[in-house]
Formats: sequence, structure tokens, C-alpha cells
Amino acid sequence: MSDVVISVENLSKQYRLGQVGRATIRDDFNRWMHRIAGKEDPYLKIGEENDRSKKSNSDYVWALKDINFEVHRGDVLGIIGRNGAGKSTLLKILSKVTSPTTGQIKIKGRVASLLEVGTGFHPELSGRDNIFLNGAILGMNKREIKSKFDEIIDFAGIERYIDTPVKRYSSGMYVRLAFAVAAHLEPDILIVDEVLAVGDAEFQKKCLGKMKDVSEREGRTVLFVSHNMGAVQSLCTAGILLKYGRVSLVGNASEIINSYTESSLHENNTEAVHSKISDGAIINDCLFFADNKTINTGGNMMIGECLEIDIQIMATEKIKDLSIAIDIKNIHGELYSHLINEDGQYKFSELETGETRRVRIKTAPIYYNAGYYTVDIWLGNYHSKGYYVIKNALDFFLEQSNAVGRTKSLPKHMKFYLDSVWS
Repeated sequence: MSDVVISVENLSKQYRLGQVGRATIRDDFNRWMHRIAGKEDPYLKIGEENDRSKKSNSDYVWALKDINFEVHRGDVLGIIGRNGAGKSTLLKILSKVTSPTTGQIKIKGRVASLLEVGTGFHPELSGRDNIFLNGAILGMNKREIKSKFDEIIDFAGIERYIDTPVKRYSSGMYVRLAFAVAAHLEPDILIVDEVLAVGDAEFQKKCLGKMKDVSEREGRTVLFVSHNMGAVQSLCTAGILLKYGRVSLVGNASEIINSYTESSLHENNTEAVHSKISDGAIINDCLFFADNKTINTGGNMMIGECLEIDIQIMATEKIKDLSIAIDIKNIHGELYSHLINEDGQYKFSELETGETRRVRIKTAPIYYNAGYYTVDIWLGNYHSKGYYVIKNALDFFLEQSNAVGRTKSLPKHMKFYLDSVWS
């Protein structure tokens, strides 16, 4: 017996741009005539890909186009892509909230969806009533729902408000109860959109743990959409990358995330952004080296190499207590290192107006995992008054190497390597 629980074949979804209800009698009549004649819908031959940044020359747009994939029982599938790539449209079709324009989907089992705040809840009913309503929609009887009731309340953490109409809930409380219901009423397939971002950090961690438990221990299938690549990396076993409504790549989660971040970096064409915060000092020049070799934006360095930064500063007025801070972040903006001149016991002497000073910073060998990183530079004083900042002063790719002495590359899920002494 096949363990494929979701099969998507040649799935497409077309929308007409403009105001709601803009369809015309002429369009409907034209479709009807083609259908009577046994011909294809004429409007399926027109339409553009869903690139929101370009001006449209057509009234029709393909939110999804020719989507094909399979999901197996127990898979945790991450669906990622930029805003407008078609992720939410795909989940709505799988959840039968909307229908496809062409193609078909085959689903085995009971589906629970959490697509947006309030999905499937009646605002006038209490939290208690909505639990039973959602269970009934999923095909469960009253006795089955009662057996899970206490677990749902405990997980959601809103016992005090369980008999209050949900229209009075905050968005966070709404999501807490909605996820608890969706995860505990034993669906075969759990579909979760970006909605978890509404919850606080503690609840997000709790939800990720529950989804992992549902897939690993109970063998259920999870479809997960998120812009949090860390969550996708830790939770998902496989992934799909959508781009302009089409499947760009299917593979394991690490491959999908690396492809997405790499394409985002190139498409955004990251450039250094210089900003003056206040009078005091500016950065005139900034050079970067990797083990004495010049490295520029878009360049590469190897794991285990040292990054060197040469900065020229000019005082725009007489200043003392000058301070420099350097942030190294991954492509998702997570801070990996924060360096300041105090770390190296380096203190600037007083600078006169118009005076320039060069300072060179050399890091220890960098043992982050392979991937893209950016460098920001901040100039100010010890009292946290900012003078000047350069965002994305450098972006570079850190390549795998055998610098740590391992026979294999560093694991992709590891953030950085820590040196150690064994005896």
C-alpha cells in the first residue's frame, strides 16, 4: 500500500486582477461558449507569472502554475519562498478553502489547517464550543473530543477564558487555542501557515516541539510555511522552494534553505548602505582581507581563515572616547559575533576636527558553518552615542574546508565549530 498521502499533479491557480467582482458578462459568456463546444477555457492561455514587482500587462495572473509534488506519510514538508510566491495559495487549495483552476490533488486522511488567525472558529461561540465544533468538522464524535479536551486546554494555556466568546480573545490567545485544537484532534495531515509568528517565543517553541512530536512519534504528516529558516531547518525533513508561483526546487530542507538564501542574496544585489547618525566622525574608507587576501562583497573565504578589516576614520569635530563595533550576521540577520575595540584592549586617543585615523581589526579564525554572512560597522562613543553606520559593509560566502581536521564537512545544522582539547 502506497504511503503517499498528498499527490499534486499539474496544479495551477489563476486570479483576475482588479476589484472584487470585476468579471464581465462577456467573459462568462465566452467561457460558456467554449465549454459547450468542448474547448479549453480561453483565459487559461493568457496571464502572467506572479511577480509583484513588475507592472502587469494582463488582467490575469497565475498565483500557481504547473505544480507537481508528492508528500509521504510522516514527512514534515517545509514550503518556503518570498512573499507572493504562492505558498498560502497552495495551502488554501490543499485545505479546500479554494479550488484550483487546473490540475488535481489527491489527499488520504483527515486534514487540519491553521492558515490564519481565526480559521474555522465562530467568533460568537466560546472557546469550549469552538473545540467541539472543530472536532465535529474533522469527523470526530463527542466522546473522542472530550477525551482530548483537557490536553487542548492545558497546551493552549487559556483555561480562564475557555467559556468566553473567542471574538474577545487577543490574536495570541486565538492562535494558542487554534493550534492546540488542530494539533490534538488527531488529524492525519496538519497544515500550518506563518500564523505561528503571532504567538510569543515560548509558545512558538512549544508548537515546534508538538509538530516534531506529531510527525516522529505519531507518524502524521505536517506541511509548514514559515519565513523563519531556523524553524524550517530544525523541524522539516524535506522542502519545496516556490518562485513566482512555480516549483523552483524540491529536496531536503538544507538544500532548499541554501538555495533560497543564495538566490535572495543575488536578487537583492546587496550593497553597502552608509548612514550618518550625528556629528562626530565618519568612515572614509573600509577594506576587507581574508588571511591577507583582499575580499570584496560577493567574495569567498574559507572556514578557519581570519577576517581582517581596515577602516579609515575622519573626525568631523573634536571627539574623545571613540568606539567601533562590528557585527557579523548570517543571511537571516541572526547575530553571530559582536566585536568592539574594548575586546582588544584598544583605546582611541583624542581626535581633532579633520584628523584621520586608520585602525585594523583581525578576528580569530572563523569557524562558522558554510554559508552567507554580512558585516555591519558602527562608529560612536563609549556612551552609545552613534556617529556613523555602514550596513552590509561586506557580504561573503564562507566555504567548507578541512581546517578543523575532520574528515567530513561540518554538519549543516551546526551553527559554528568550537575548538576543544581532549586528554
